Amino acid sequence: MKIVKKKLDDMYRCYCASNICFDGQNHILLASEDPDVACNMYYGKDYETKENVWTHPGGCMSIVPIPGKEKEFLCVQEFYLKVTPSLAKIVWGKYDNGTWQFKDVVSVPYVHRFGIFNQNGINYLILATVATSKKEKNDWSVPGRIYVAELPEDPSTGVELEVLCDGLYRNHGFWQTKENGKDVGYFGSDQGILRVSAPEKRGGQWKVEPILSGHIGEIATIDIDGDGQDEIMTIEEFHGNTIQIYKKDGSEYKKVWQYDNEIDFAHALVGTKLAGQNAFVCGVRRKDCELFVVTYEDGEYKVTMVDKGVGPANLCVVHEDNRDIIVSANHTAAQAAIYFVTED
Repeated sequence: MKIVKKKLDDMYRCYCASNICFDGQNHILLASEDPDVACNMYYGKDYETKENVWTHPGGCMSIVPIPGKEKEFLCVQEFYLKVTPSLAKIVWGKYDNGTWQFKDVVSVPYVHRFGIFNQNGINYLILATVATSKKEKNDWSVPGRIYVAELPEDPSTGVELEVLCDGLYRNHGFWQTKENGKDVGYFGSDQGILRVSAPEKRGGQWKVEPILSGHIGEIATIDIDGDGQDEIMTIEEFHGNTIQIYKKDGSEYKKVWQYDNEIDFAHALVGTKLAGQNAFVCGVRRKDCELFVVTYEDGEYKVTMVDKGVGPANLCVVHEDNRDIIVSANHTAAQAAIYFVTED
């Protein structure tokens, strides 16, 4: 595959990478975790057009488009580990007459990652908190939770959160994907990986399944070897120094690959398709601060180095005609960047 980098902006503490599609084109969103640094939107043929989404407040961890709503998303704002009590909240953004308008949805201490599942026409909000309360940044004595709620047509009317799971220490990892046409989520914490799926009908039971034990910091899934069954890539432990792939063998998952390079503070994982191949995309925030791709070719796992010295905090991948785009929040390099991926 051929990979070409384009730096979009200098952005201090660039943290969140996302995309929302409207008016027939992709609009890439990159946001800082700093209290006073912008979230910007980029679009156009080669993403040369830039619009400010917001400048304050910061603390943006996640931005998720609302299914069925072309110009609307939810996002996390004011997540600061050093601030007690937590100011973190879910905010609704709507693009109207060329500007973004925002309204608060719900305050949730230390909400970090979330998804929106669409099941039988109903949008469900599912969110994870890294902890429930803290005395200071490195206090992990109180576990995080997974919350769920039905998302109303007007999110600013608020949501009724229900605690789905408690007792999840360092509840940091989240991966949303589709399996058999339905949205599912994988959550990673010191209690391992949980797979969560929405009720079959309104008022029904959520399904929670333990998948893998261990201290899991991040998760992504993709059928990387083409055998019809998804593999799992993990970062272990929380902000950890190990990246590995697990393959299902009978009823259990077994480790089949580990990244050999010495790493520190691995943070970003995506399972996707790049240049026609299933792949994992990975980012590490310290030491070599690399961005790399893992594929499975000729019976072996292959690592393609994309960039070094950039330290991605989060990633997303956008698919377009004749090219794919890795959107990278290059935290260590303080830059918002994209990487165009095409076949050789």
